[in-house]
Amino acid sequence: MLILSGLVGLIAGLAAVLLKASVHYIQAFLTSGFQKDYANYLYLSYPLIGIVVVSILTRYIFRERLGHGITTILYAISKKSSIMRKTSMYSRMITSAVTVGLGGSVGLEAPIVVTGSAIGSNFGRLMHLGYRRRSLLIGCGAAGAISAIFNSPIAGVIFAVEVILTEVTIAALVPLIISSVFASLISLTLLGDDVLFSFKLKDPFTAGDVPFYVLLGLICGLVSVYFTRVNYKIDSWISKIKDDLRKPLFGGLALGLIIFVFPPIYGEGYRTIKSLLAGAEQELLSQSLFFGEINNTAFILVFTLGVILIKPMASAITIGAGGSGGIFAPSLFIGGVTGFLFASVVNLIYGAPILSPSNFILVGMCGVMSGVLHAPLTAIFLIAEITSGYTLFVPLMLVSALAFSANSYFEKHSLYTKHLIEKGDLIQYDRDRQVLSLINLKKIVEVDLLVIKPDAKLGELVELVKKSHRNIFPVVNVNQELVGIVTLDDIREIMFDAEAQENILVQSIMHKPPAEVTPHENMQSVMSKFEVTGAWNLPVIEEGKYIGFISKSRIFNTYRKKLIRQTKESE
Repeated sequence: MLILSGLVGLIAGLAAVLLKASVHYIQAFLTSGFQKDYANYLYLSYPLIGIVVVSILTRYIFRERLGHGITTILYAISKKSSIMRKTSMYSRMITSAVTVGLGGSVGLEAPIVVTGSAIGSNFGRLMHLGYRRRSLLIGCGAAGAISAIFNSPIAGVIFAVEVILTEVTIAALVPLIISSVFASLISLTLLGDDVLFSFKLKDPFTAGDVPFYVLLGLICGLVSVYFTRVNYKIDSWISKIKDDLRKPLFGGLALGLIIFVFPPIYGEGYRTIKSLLAGAEQELLSQSLFFGEINNTAFILVFTLGVILIKPMASAITIGAGGSGGIFAPSLFIGGVTGFLFASVVNLIYGAPILSPSNFILVGMCGVMSGVLHAPLTAIFLIAEITSGYTLFVPLMLVSALAFSANSYFEKHSLYTKHLIEKGDLIQYDRDRQVLSLINLKKIVEVDLLVIKPDAKLGELVELVKKSHRNIFPVVNVNQELVGIVTLDDIREIMFDAEAQENILVQSIMHKPPAEVTPHENMQSVMSKFEVTGAWNLPVIEEGKYIGFISKSRIFNTYRKKLIRQTKESE
């Protein structure tokens, strides 16, 4: 495992470096000739081309649905025994390079995390490892990806624990650390300081700023709620467009128009954050329709507010229309712009620069990321490592905690987990439900029960009793529909009466089962039906047709085997 984790970290680090270099080259090639003092109409076409190309690649070449990348990983761990497609080791790199390079308003982090996780999963399959160790290698790939792309090995490990692997032992931390370190070394060797985003602190933290940081934390929490809900709403709207051609065309045109009006939304947005940190906020209006207002402070602040409100829409449109990317970078971007706007407004009100814009930009990035991703520790350590020090550790902790709490009050689950949890495809922090979710109901349906027709006589049923090893007899009509059941207790007193055997029909003694289940029902729902009815056997019905029966004893036996297997794999 130690050797494999190091190898996964190395390859994930190389993938991160390759992806970053590819996107940088594409963006430089497409925008190098743009003039700052003119709106660039190519912004209208680039995103459209990118999304259409990616849609074609995903539909005809890779044959997979993209969506939010981290969700794919969590689903694979929860429902696919930590087995990820081999194509995921490179498909997200290609599609995200095209999407972000041509202006898609999303980040590279989620695609590279999917790439690293897929590498870990497939290494685990190659070495015939069990579920637990495959899952751990998935976490190693995720840790390595974050470590390499930001040169932040601690944040990489914490991200893997906080977002990907929710139950990790101390022993499992060692492979995660090794993977993260090796990936970071690759990034340092090949990129040096030219990582995705880095900054050297220049202003100190003062205790007198704490009230302002408290207020910023609450604002970041509300901004993260806005980000989350806008994503849900737009994703719901776009999903209603069933035409595979209209969706990327509509999304690409809408995104192009947004970027034409708000150029800072182009791509990941780290260039904008770097400009704000450098005190060059006028760069926000360059290449836009509003370059004439470039020295108007009030207009820049209003424009900044517009960027905060529009960026979540652009990110949701990019992903919903078929683009490849994640919400990691957009959450950092919006947080940074929120911190800048907050500090600028306070300084404007006081008439003097009492707050450090750069400090509030960085802490704002931490706050919104903590709320959106529901990963407060990852947010704290990521910004701390990006700034190469712990000067802002206290405000980072404070703002991260407040933003996470504010978001959690309105949104119980993160963007990554909400849909999976609602569908029952992801169960966190509940060992009993996790084991139950591993049981495939279709595989434990019992089909050996002898069936009888409703118009059969009691005598025919008695003959079945002689042959059967079960005490339940499904009553099924000619259309394979279950109309009732008869148990041995129902006929015990009359089964040896010769007259009754000739005169009594099965339909007169059958009764309805207390409940029914379907083959696609989750096990938590099935167990609830057993508990409510007190039954030990329930019929399985699919589209009105009788399939078989499921017994509580069979479930308990399967549950025990799964639990023992999980325990052994975690040792």
